Amino acid sequence: MFATIKAIWTNKDIRNRILFTLFAFLVYRLGSAITVPNVNTADLVAGLGENSLFAMMNLLGGGGLEQFSVFALGVSPYITASIIIQLLSMDVIPSLTELSKSGANGRKTLDKYTRYLAVVFAFVQSITLVYGFSTAYPGLFVGGTSAAKILYTATIFSAGTMFLVWIGDQISVKGIGNGVSMVIMAGIVGRLPKQFTTAYETLVGAESGVENGIALFVAYVAVYLLIIIFVTLISSAERKIPIQYTSSSITLAKQSKSNYLPLKVNSASVIPVIFASSIMMAPLQIANFFTANDFTRGMQKWLGLQTWYSLVIYVVLILFFTFFYTEMQINPEKIAENLGKSGAYIPSIRPGTETKEYISHVLYRITVFGAIGLAIIAVLPHAMPLIWTDMPSNMALGGTGLIIVVGVAIETVKQVQGLLTQKSYKQYYE
Repeated sequence: MFATIKAIWTNKDIRNRILFTLFAFLVYRLGSAITVPNVNTADLVAGLGENSLFAMMNLLGGGGLEQFSVFALGVSPYITASIIIQLLSMDVIPSLTELSKSGANGRKTLDKYTRYLAVVFAFVQSITLVYGFSTAYPGLFVGGTSAAKILYTATIFSAGTMFLVWIGDQISVKGIGNGVSMVIMAGIVGRLPKQFTTAYETLVGAESGVENGIALFVAYVAVYLLIIIFVTLISSAERKIPIQYTSSSITLAKQSKSNYLPLKVNSASVIPVIFASSIMMAPLQIANFFTANDFTRGMQKWLGLQTWYSLVIYVVLILFFTFFYTEMQINPEKIAENLGKSGAYIPSIRPGTETKEYISHVLYRITVFGAIGLAIIAVLPHAMPLIWTDMPSNMALGGTGLIIVVGVAIETVKQVQGLLTQKSYKQYYE
């Protein structure tokens, strides 16, 4: 480990990439602290702590929403747009499907469409949020709310989102890669010190009044670490299906132990949680346009992630979208076809239909475990306040943010290792 760290910092190219990435993080965190002019966020901070869905948006935005900062939306509109374009490219819209199979030029065109769609989503979401918050908190804007102020703030939010997308592009080109994902991770990690500080003050502080506060705080940290280990296992676990090749059987027989088809336990990553939360959040955002009544209050109970039956709906949606997105991402029939074309086969399984059915069966079984693990992690921060009613919202354990952080961290480590390996090859051949 120490040798790897030394190799990273002695390698000038990798060191410069890391420093550039850290500088980009600094710009992001500074922007998250810049509040839109003429906004009073005192009531907003308290209100976000009471709404689980907006608290999650605030977490994914790195705390920018509670500050009503220029980066309040984070890159969530771009993520939504990219997911929709990706789904539409899977034999839904023929022209997009053709572009997805057209190599680098096609991907470049799809990326352009994604950015255009992200601008639309950012502006619509900004108007919805600003209007909803101004209705819920009349003192949000200094001097009162007006259409001009709503449009002005929505424009700033949209510009902030696209600026973050640009920062992500720069991290991908000049930094250590995974640009947009790194931006999301930076926002989430940037709030961890505040989370642990709140936990310490709540459990150990002079005004906490909690018996055995130190022991509870140590237990809190220990449970947090155990959840990180669990998320890491879920994110990296895979089922390795051994494969063999028909050609050069004598040579390849020696390699049979290292030849396998990897199927991830959680192939869908955090996408099902984003889909599920978006579906539950959309009606609540629309309800903000109307005066509170029995119907909107009932909707808050059923979709607000603050009751046990709303959490059950959330879990069902996560399970559904996990299977749905996994099926969209992995095509057993195409895998079986590619194995046949490359002269590969699964031992004891006939090529063709039997191979497809075997892969489908294995994929279904491991996805069950992945979906359940994903649902547990996503529901945990919303379920804990129902168990411990006095628990502050920013002390929650697990959640979408932790899944993203662990996943991005694993990919970043692989990216850095790849850069080190690439540099070693260059030095060897030189």
